[in-house]
Amino acid sequence: MTATLDQPLRAALLTAEELAVLALLADGLPVDAVARRLNLSKRTVQRRIRRICDRLDVHAPIQAVVWAARRKLI
Repeated sequence: MTATLDQPLRAALLTAEELAVLALLADGLPVDAVARRLNLSKRTVQRRIRRICDRLDVHAPIQAVVWAARRKLI
């Protein structure tokens, strides 16, 4: 993913499931609690977080949360 990718396109790359993960992270839940809440394995949540960060071209989950919150996606 390049840094020049425009923001609406980046937002379109996120699935509803990924946005749900971001919303729960924004609420302060740790990965294991997110997994329980969404009835997923911890590993699946970790993979989704990694994929979100890759798609948004950020280095940390908190950056993805801030990015999505600023755009009112979560």
